[in-house]
Amino acid sequence: MTDENIKVIDARGSFCPGPLMELIAYIRDANVGDVLELLSSDKGSAADVPEWVRKVGHQMVASEERDGIWHIRVRKTK
Repeated sequence: MTDENIKVIDARGSFCPGPLMELIAYIRDANVGDVLELLSSDKGSAADVPEWVRKVGHQMVASEERDGIWHIRVRKTK
């Protein structure tokens, strides 16, 4: 998979629950198999997003912090 196949959601500067709400809005319109990358400066996203993904049944692809920004990738599975 290349980076151009990934939809980036820039939620930097937004605080809980903003980044998760933005991800939910985008994932509703995504196709099964699409990967969304959430950019978040809210460290709570590192816990909130994986918990939500687990509850709804999508797939966590990656989660890492770089220079104070969380890069969280999720694949839509249903």
